[in-house]
Amino acid sequence: MEPFAHLHVHTEYSLLDGQCKIARLFAKAAADGMPGFAITDHGNMFGIKEFFDVAAKENGKREKEGLPRVKPIFGCEVYVARRTLQQKEGKADMSGWHLILLAKNKKGYQNLIKAVSIGWVDGYYMRPRIDHTVLEQYHEDLICCSACLGGEIAKKFESGDLAAAEEAILWHKNLFGDDYYLELQRHKTTDPLYNPECYEKQVPYNRFLQEMSAKHGVKLICSNDVHFVDEENAEAHDHLICMNTGKDLDDPTRMRYTKQEWFKTTEEMNKLFEDVPEALRNTVEIVEKCEEYNIENPPIMPNFEIPAEFGNEDEYRHRLTEQDLFDEFTRDENGNVILSEEEAHKKIKKLGGYEKLYRIKFEADYLKHLTMRGAVPLYGSDEIKARFKADPKSVTDQEIQDSLKPEVWERLKFELHIMKTMGFPGYFLIVSDFIRACREEIGVSVGPGRGSAAGSAVAYCLGITKIDPIKYDLLFERFLNPDRISLPDIDTDFDDDGRPRVIEWVQNKYGADRV
Repeated sequence: MEPFAHLHVHTEYSLLDGQCKIARLFAKAAADGMPGFAITDHGNMFGIKEFFDVAAKENGKREKEGLPRVKPIFGCEVYVARRTLQQKEGKADMSGWHLILLAKNKKGYQNLIKAVSIGWVDGYYMRPRIDHTVLEQYHEDLICCSACLGGEIAKKFESGDLAAAEEAILWHKNLFGDDYYLELQRHKTTDPLYNPECYEKQVPYNRFLQEMSAKHGVKLICSNDVHFVDEENAEAHDHLICMNTGKDLDDPTRMRYTKQEWFKTTEEMNKLFEDVPEALRNTVEIVEKCEEYNIENPPIMPNFEIPAEFGNEDEYRHRLTEQDLFDEFTRDENGNVILSEEEAHKKIKKLGGYEKLYRIKFEADYLKHLTMRGAVPLYGSDEIKARFKADPKSVTDQEIQDSLKPEVWERLKFELHIMKTMGFPGYFLIVSDFIRACREEIGVSVGPGRGSAAGSAVAYCLGITKIDPIKYDLLFERFLNPDRISLPDIDTDFDDDGRPRVIEWVQNKYGADRV
């Protein structure tokens, strides 16, 4: 029996089309002994993070038991515009040709993300579409498979234009080289009500692909266009398609799949494709080509523009060594060592490495500066308040700090340290900036703050909230703590009419692609 891996799989993230739960797919692939498999949802990568998490967890268990890993392959079945991305008129430009793209490595994954994003942002017309130009720009480190009967080659073959179909094969081969594969499918239904035309079309098309494979040296693979996990799930999937298309089950004109689209075992796929064993083997060749890599990243924030008079990053890079940063980011707010050497280095890496830490440190210092200035009217001594009111520039941050009651300074110091060492000072600068703009520039009413953010004294000093958490003994840790590794969540209320103006202001300042 030849080895095999599924490379054309639609999870429940192919909304109202795929029915597969990722954890069930992984369990079935592992039980079957597959070396890996891909998920390739229609036009999106919504399921990739869950797939990564499930694979990491389950492969960890398998390694402890001495079992081989099941490699997760991140992909997408993209829609390729029949003309260009810019053309959006009539049926000719709706949806597009199907094409399977699989990431070989981290660079390929990033290219896939970029291509899919372009499809949603710039190419959307009934579906998120890319085009040949996008493929040319972002094809590096991607494996490409010709997909199903909805693919470009299949559609041109179906129209009878064999020369155009062959030309399309050569175009993709020229672009992807040995990473381009022709995809065979055989969905021979056992129920005459369920799309027998599919297999009738596949038979001559497969024969054409085999001829083109031999003629042009493009390898074959086989797939099953998976939409549900087990054979017995076919009826439930049929109901799902009715929901998707708004049709009744007894409507004779409704869309019907072949009921063959389950996650078939290696044995079942061998029976289907016993006459083309190389197509089975080549699926494993693709798995072997693909690397395993970490897709986790620290939050990506636009840079907050810090005034030039405060300093710049280059100054920080000259003044601070990597050891200075290591000590500051891996100790507590009082300078005590709290992490082992291994844990400390993991933390530095998670924050984005030293290159990123210089930026975080710069933002953290400016955040502290704004916090000190904001603390004066709220917590400062009468003398500092008077001096600050008369001439704010005459009062230093250190003088403000010295004027604060010990319990206030300890609270602010702790919060600022947590925000810094979790990598979030830029987030607080941005939020405080657009809330300030609402009150001072664009005249939008802002609520006093609610939810767990009301427990932050720093947020209070920045004007993000209007509630004194120290006075009311509110817990900062409920809002942000090192054990809750996720972005802080600040709930903010704006008046209904002003809300679009806030979004527009933020888009204008930071870029629409970041909002």
